Amino acid sequence: MGTSKKQSKTMKIDIGISHNDRAKIVEGLSKLLADSYTLYLMTHNFHWNVTGPQFNSLHNMFMNQYTEQWNALDIIAERIRALGFPAPGTYKQFVKLTAIKEVEGVPKAQEMVSLLVNAHETVARTARAIFPIVDEVNDQPTADIITQRLEVHEKTAWMLRSLLEE
Repeated sequence: MGTSKKQSKTMKIDIGISHNDRAKIVEGLSKLLADSYTLYLMTHNFHWNVTGPQFNSLHNMFMNQYTEQWNALDIIAERIRALGFPAPGTYKQFVKLTAIKEVEGVPKAQEMVSLLVNAHETVARTARAIFPIVDEVNDQPTADIITQRLEVHEKTAWMLRSLLEE
């Protein structure tokens, strides 16, 4: 009977993008994941805590938004894994990586909307900043994810911004 030796070495990744270029992409995607998670948490928090005359419409809108955001987290994290790196997954890592400031207390409904506009725009800027390296190394799968995220965040920011207009 033979004994099996534990494989301690992982296979080299050879997808046509160098290790260093994949590391640069993952750095950007990690920031995008942190921003996305922070936005998800903010939106869910606002869903739970919104009050006032717009309660029903905002409560439902926020639920639709955080559900979409939750699903996007997996897509971003799995792309990081496909590129051969561990995805950040702790609050400590997310706080260090995110550009979105945590909200203290429970803001009024209109302030919630305004904070979400700013957060969606922040996520859009983070996503857009990844494009130069992605374009340079011909990484279409990451470009596709970023394009989809940009569309969602820019459209959501517009819709939320519309609620603030007189």
